[in-house]
Amino acid sequence: MASPLEMTEMYDNALLGILQHVGNIQDFLQVYFGFLYRKTDFYRLLSSPNDKMGFPPGVAEKMVLKTFKMFEKVAEHDRERQLSELQKREESRCVPPAVQELEIAAEPPEGTEEQSTEAARTESSSLSGGDASAEATVSSQPDSSSSSSSSGPGQSAQGDQAAAASTKSAEESQENFQSNPDSYNGAVRENYSWSQDYTDVEVRVFVPKTVVKGRQVRVSLQASGMKVCVRDGAEENTLMEGEFTHKINTENSLWSLEPGSCVVLSLSKTSEVWWNAVLKGEKEIDINQINRERSMATVDDEEHAVLDRLTFDYHQKLQGKPQSHEMKVHDMLKKGWDAEGSPFKGQQFDPSMFDIPPSAVQF
Repeated sequence: MASPLEMTEMYDNALLGILQHVGNIQDFLQVYFGFLYRKTDFYRLLSSPNDKMGFPPGVAEKMVLKTFKMFEKVAEHDRERQLSELQKREESRCVPPAVQELEIAAEPPEGTEEQSTEAARTESSSLSGGDASAEATVSSQPDSSSSSSSSGPGQSAQGDQAAAASTKSAEESQENFQSNPDSYNGAVRENYSWSQDYTDVEVRVFVPKTVVKGRQVRVSLQASGMKVCVRDGAEENTLMEGEFTHKINTENSLWSLEPGSCVVLSLSKTSEVWWNAVLKGEKEIDINQINRERSMATVDDEEHAVLDRLTFDYHQKLQGKPQSHEMKVHDMLKKGWDAEGSPFKGQQFDPSMFDIPPSAVQF
């Protein structure tokens, strides 16, 4: 999968032509979002579970903000790199003279070794006493295995009812997740929420309100795992750590901080599969209860062309006009209609004389 910059560079000439034509960024954005409105399901809202096109409320807006944040992070990295290079050039111009450094090892005060030995003995005695009390506690507990092994005749029926109630509760929970843009096609967990589409996963790791600077956050993204830590005062706390259920593309994955709210991880999938959890060993969602339809934003150019042709043919058919395959054959027939020696030369071309099946044309 191409990186975001490589992907956009492919269309620079076309987009630059549009920008030069309209003359400013605001009109360019209107052209772009107008195209999404007229030609895609970007602004269509899902009104029922049976709808196959569109997005739940807030999801389309979230996609725009996600893309904006992604390139904002790229621009921030560029600024940091340029500043670092400028500082290095300035430092290289005025290098201070070398100074010899001497390392002085301080001798420990007398009596330290004796104090540490006495402390170790005290700790050892307290641990041995704790082990004895723990053994006494364990031995005094009754054996509950024999009582739990016996069950009444109505236990199996109660178990079936409990399983049914659990399934219904899981379905209701997923419905709640689907209505929230931060957990769309994902879930809300104790310390984070996550959502996904066909190509990406977004994880929002909750942080304390005191975490407002990027330097307070340390994120490690590997192909098969991740770790998110925050520094609050002198301590560094790990908020989320584990192994991914599927590998990610680290080159296209980014993170950003929403001050006092969360760390946003934008993860790029290496394979176009639906995840049932972010980390291995955590509670999984039922992917049969999520919206697994692909949005128009994830369709490549070739598939886009096919969908555009099918949409065009559908509207042409409703209006009783030739479809794309018929128009292509008509163009070829017109060349022979007025050719020298044709019996139809001089007559007006009549497309109704031909019955052209869609299979007659190879696109």
